[in-house]
Amino acid sequence: MTPTRQSDTGRGGAAEDEPRVWDLPVRIFHWTLVAAFLGAFVTDRMGVAYFRWHARCGYVVLVLVAFRLVWGVVGTRHARFRNFLRGPRAILRYALDVARGRAESHAGHNPLGALMVVALLLALGVEAVSGLFGNDEIVDVGPLYGSVSEALSLALTSLHRRLFYWIAAAVALHVAAVLAHRLLGGERLIRAMITGRKPQASVGPQDAIQGSRTWLAAAVVAVIAAVVVWVVDVAPIVFANN
Repeated sequence: MTPTRQSDTGRGGAAEDEPRVWDLPVRIFHWTLVAAFLGAFVTDRMGVAYFRWHARCGYVVLVLVAFRLVWGVVGTRHARFRNFLRGPRAILRYALDVARGRAESHAGHNPLGALMVVALLLALGVEAVSGLFGNDEIVDVGPLYGSVSEALSLALTSLHRRLFYWIAAAVALHVAAVLAHRLLGGERLIRAMITGRKPQASVGPQDAIQGSRTWLAAAVVAVIAAVVVWVVDVAPIVFANN
């Protein structure tokens, strides 16, 4: 079966013909993470004078990744890991269908997309956490630099630097896959991550979501942000006094 193409009615169909599958918190998370990752990259390349902004972008990434992990348990239907993670057999079957040009559309993440989501979350989480302990051997250090040995700090700094290139490669692959879905299958995945909606033909009656649980998401973010602020502002003092 070839991927379902988007309807031509009214440039992709009227809103009532496009059920909502992505909640508002997931969409905000996605685009904020893009901005924070790009911000961290740009400020790192701008030199030591912008280290503070580089670190702030890293804190945002840390909050976002932690939020998405929690939201993967308590979020809406297509945000939950249990609803989109698949085993090796299903992933392989989907990959073969893609290669044969007959992959089916999915209301949420497809099996390969789900694998990329998890890989990026784990990699970005490690990247953000390792930066907390890093140092550049000149002036700038992470807030938890003093809580580990010099050797471990340098090892984590090396990991932080090298992992970035793997993440950048994964992001490039992710973007290429999204463009391939658009060009070969007619699926507007970027538009869906902006509007939260997909064509009715690719969304089953039981797949549409009715709400976003925005207040719950805001509460989760507030708690996580408070923890990160404590780690950045209070924890270094605690370690210094011990």
